[in-house]
Amino acid sequence: MHLQKTNIDSYNLIGFVIMIIIQILLFIEIRKLKEKISEKMELNDEGTRLKLQALERLTLFAERIGLQNLVNRSHNSNMSATLMQQTLVETIKSEHEYNATQQIYVNPEIWGAVTRLKDQNIYIINQLAAPLPHNATAMDLSKRIIEYSLQENAQLNNIVIDALRFEAQKLTD
Repeated sequence: MHLQKTNIDSYNLIGFVIMIIIQILLFIEIRKLKEKISEKMELNDEGTRLKLQALERLTLFAERIGLQNLVNRSHNSNMSATLMQQTLVETIKSEHEYNATQQIYVNPEIWGAVTRLKDQNIYIINQLAAPLPHNATAMDLSKRIIEYSLQENAQLNNIVIDALRFEAQKLTD
């Protein structure tokens, strides 16, 4: 009977040791899982922050190349209309190039809208400048652009800015 009790005690001890080992292993696995989740959350937070920064920069870009803002920033009464046209187009292109890297942080539809805004504003400037006489001044072109931009729905940048705001809101909700 003493031998049987010793066997039972040893089985109990072995079972107890196995249970402790399993608990330790589970604890280690749970800790590893928590660390992975924490790392993913940090990466997700960093990704969200980068996406929001990209949306901010693209919003600033859309605001800056709005026709009225562009004319107000670039107008120089000593320029010819042709030089003003070139200056406006180059400003739009260079600002777009400066912000081109932001496309990796935003969805393709948003980047497409930003690119269409650039193309549309260049097209409008060129179309408004085309009928002007060769001796037209920057003031002549500026007036035409401002008059055009006062028309309803002429400011495509406002639509793009609304889309950028919507994207930012989705990230912060």
